[in-house]
Amino acid sequence: MKILISDPLHEKGIEIFKDEGFEVEVNTGLSPEELHQAIKGVSGLVIRSATTVDQALLEAADELKVVGRAGTGLDNVDIPAATEAGVVIMNTPGQNSNAAAELALGHIFALSRHIAKGHRGIMDGKWEKKQLRGREVKGKTLGIVGMGNIGAILAELGAGVKMKVIGFDPYLDDAEITERGAEPVSFEELLARADYISIHVPKTAETTSLFSAENLAKVKDGTFLINCARGGIVDEEALCGFLESGKLAGAALDVFEMEPLPADSRLLYADELTCTPHLGANTFEAQENVAVAVANQISKYLKGGEAEFAVNDPK
Repeated sequence: MKILISDPLHEKGIEIFKDEGFEVEVNTGLSPEELHQAIKGVSGLVIRSATTVDQALLEAADELKVVGRAGTGLDNVDIPAATEAGVVIMNTPGQNSNAAAELALGHIFALSRHIAKGHRGIMDGKWEKKQLRGREVKGKTLGIVGMGNIGAILAELGAGVKMKVIGFDPYLDDAEITERGAEPVSFEELLARADYISIHVPKTAETTSLFSAENLAKVKDGTFLINCARGGIVDEEALCGFLESGKLAGAALDVFEMEPLPADSRLLYADELTCTPHLGANTFEAQENVAVAVANQISKYLKGGEAEFAVNDPK
């Protein structure tokens, strides 16, 4: 059986497939037309965020049985279409959670102490010590939207630097949120109380534009907003407006509505904004973890029918 790896994957994952006796083709950066040709004869497809698994690709596939996402997010996969086509979709939850949580905490510190702005100033020959007075995070309230794996790790990290942690998750009850290290609150209460809001939910119909102009207007004056989840959860135009007005003290984005960020994006001109190019899972450790996990999961499914972390059931 043949495995196609259409996005970059750590070598350890490739080695597992080969050790299991699969024919492995690594072919990244393909156009949709090229991918439609490459998918012929493929039993297992390994993707990250660059490859789109849509109706057209599924129709082009003639032997595809499973798609494995080396990571968590599946907004680039048409899951209903895959289910209809009889293709199992699986991801690797938890394998890059620590990396994403650490990045969120890094952005909290970067915003609080003007690290990016201070660096840019020095590179421009400025010494803005007086202008860049910062804030300490100790004693501040960290509001986490989404108390899954990443949110729970961030709660632990936040408590470790002596922040008060509150959390909202509509899919968990109060006892579960408490167990994950946060005081359970409603979404409205989190907006009103948090000094820092960190987003850790998937992009769905319910979460798209969750942080709209209407909801951003409800946050406490001087709040910091961090999004290391998915682009489109935060309304970027509204965000820029609230940064310009001073309603938000600052924001950090690792993800965007369009990636790479367009050259005419208003975000490029927003003050008190720090950005990173979708680095949430981009650590050496996380890349190895997800590669090993996806290779093991696909191998188990193709050889024994065990669909670990499958998000659909096409049977």
